[in-house]
Amino acid sequence: MKLAIIGGTGREGPGLALRWAAAGLEVIIGSRQQEKAQGVAAELNRALGREAIGGMVNREAAAAADLVVMTVPFSAHVDTLREIQEGVRGKILVDVSVPLDPSNPKRLKMPEAGSAVEEAQALLGRETRVVGALQNISSHHLKDPSKSIDSDVLVCGDDEQARTEVRQLVGLLGLRALDCGPAEQARVIEGITALLMELNARYKVRGAGIRITGIKEPARP
Repeated sequence: MKLAIIGGTGREGPGLALRWAAAGLEVIIGSRQQEKAQGVAAELNRALGREAIGGMVNREAAAAADLVVMTVPFSAHVDTLREIQEGVRGKILVDVSVPLDPSNPKRLKMPEAGSAVEEAQALLGRETRVVGALQNISSHHLKDPSKSIDSDVLVCGDDEQARTEVRQLVGLLGLRALDCGPAEQARVIEGITALLMELNARYKVRGAGIRITGIKEPARP
């Protein structure tokens, strides 16, 4: 599978790219600037020890991939969706965005659609299957692929088959992914990120996560 990470030069993108490339996927880093994308890709390839990650501008990365993951800040959410709309048509888009308030990044500011996932689905239309995942995983943990992450991933979206495929993709990261049902569940899942940020500050830790108990489910469906 060829995977594109849009906004892949930001906080979450490089860690995800490195972990998926280590799992055997071909990864494309997407950025607004070609040079920046290629530079980050080169750094990650050196860390990986082989050439498995490329760099392109966002629009080209989305068009070249089989599946697209979007990790841009929410302030760039709508503009980026419009930029890659044609490239993701007929594909799965994994939206990692969380609608944090720019004036207070520890608080949520939900869009009119109800959540980032629902906003993406409404803008892209039903030809693109939007799935929300990985919003609650700290970029701090993603940076070191040699370390396991003690967290679950909550997956939601209106297409059941797309949710299954994304859970398998998350499983390649060594994380357990749980099927949370339709896209409207993103309103709760995205809100957990703000809660985790509050806990990080109060307990002076980095990368608090969540674990769902009482469910026996393997890492990959």
